[in-house]
Amino acid sequence: MLVLSAMAVPLARSRVRAERERELAYDLRTMRSAIDKYKDYCDQGYFGPVKQGTDCYPENLESLVKGVKLAQNADGKIMKFLRRIPKDPFTGKIEWGLLSDQDDPTSSSWGGQNVFNVYTQTQDKAPDGTAYSEW
Repeated sequence: MLVLSAMAVPLARSRVRAERERELAYDLRTMRSAIDKYKDYCDQGYFGPVKQGTDCYPENLESLVKGVKLAQNADGKIMKFLRRIPKDPFTGKIEWGLLSDQDDPTSSSWGGQNVFNVYTQTQDKAPDGTAYSEW
């Protein structure tokens, strides 16, 4: 019985890690897609004049959830890009690392101008040795 349980624990841990990896990849893909969609709509002029310094990227992740008022809609319609900010499967928080388009891609601090990219703040590494924050 001891031998079987000793074999089951590593298997269970690897399954939990694999599930977290799938969730992380899905969440990053979803948020990055929302950022890209926001950028496309902004570039097409749907939101009116571009706020200086944002380069048509969202100012924060919350604006993707709250939505942005369409400039040429008399009804005050709001365009939303995310239903909610997903919880990071590794940290358990809804706090993500952010990068603006003006930040160094290898930086771990956000300049605050806009949200160009998101990443997990965990220090864990994937089985292949890459940091999850580089995904």
